[in-house]
Amino acid sequence: MWTAALVCFLVTIVLTPFVRWVVIKCDITDKPNERRINQKPIASLGGLAIYAGFAVGLFVFPIDKSLIWPLFIGATLIMLTGFLDDLLELKARYKLIGQLFAAVIIVVGGGLSIEFINLPFGGEIHFGIFSIPLTILWVVSITNAINLIDGLDGLAAGVSGIAFFTVCGMAFIMGDSFVMGLAIIMIAAILGFLPYNFHPAKIFMGDTGALFLGYVLAVLSIMGFKNVTFISLVVPILILGVPISDTLIAIIRRLINKQPIAMADKSHLHHSLLNVGFTHRQTVILIYAISALFRYLLLSLQCLLYGDLCC
Repeated sequence: MWTAALVCFLVTIVLTPFVRWVVIKCDITDKPNERRINQKPIASLGGLAIYAGFAVGLFVFPIDKSLIWPLFIGATLIMLTGFLDDLLELKARYKLIGQLFAAVIIVVGGGLSIEFINLPFGGEIHFGIFSIPLTILWVVSITNAINLIDGLDGLAAGVSGIAFFTVCGMAFIMGDSFVMGLAIIMIAAILGFLPYNFHPAKIFMGDTGALFLGYVLAVLSIMGFKNVTFISLVVPILILGVPISDTLIAIIRRLINKQPIAMADKSHLHHSLLNVGFTHRQTVILIYAISALFRYLLLSLQCLLYGDLCC
């Protein structure tokens, strides 16, 4: 697993400046406008390097490759959806179609579903025939949650990295080496990209990267939940506390203002922190800290539930 992670890191950190060079030559940049914070054109499509590192690491990972094909195909489809959106600015419904297809691939092809949730103080909620649509909804929702917080240099990558670290910690506690290995590969890809993406960013991941990270995170979290004995209703919220909260607030705000749910704006948490006087870096680091706190609470909860294990 560590060899796969090292290969993934090296591929991403080497490929990112090459992707940047190509997209600048092709003038595929995020240009300043009323919705963006950057003051000059910044290279986009950095998600291609993250995806490439993940893909190479995935196939170096010493495990039965039949187990990872549905994840690889679904992740490739979601990456292509984001790539086309970065190039052509797809309408929301076309992006949603791509996300739904990617979710169906992992649910139907990978046999992955949220079958039940254990309540914190005993008992279970079984979803029965609603298991598959609920799982598809989860994957699409988390995919978009990461995309919505991709508004500051290094924000989406860092928060995603902390979330993958949380999934890795949960998998370690539960003895799930498969999910732990995949999470480590994703952490390695993010670490290879983040030096170029942290403020002041040299390249953005674009929807190519944001949708891809959200999709893989959603899938790995389900894999982790599916194989455990105890899972509280608060677990998914604690793993992705910042993006989920920000997404819910954004949806409510747009409904109240009678705006399209998919419409971009500058009212997210990170925009609000900038407006009250935090610098770019301070805002990103503060949100990192909030995400890390959620991570600590979650792993502490898992340790408490397992009793004889500690974080």
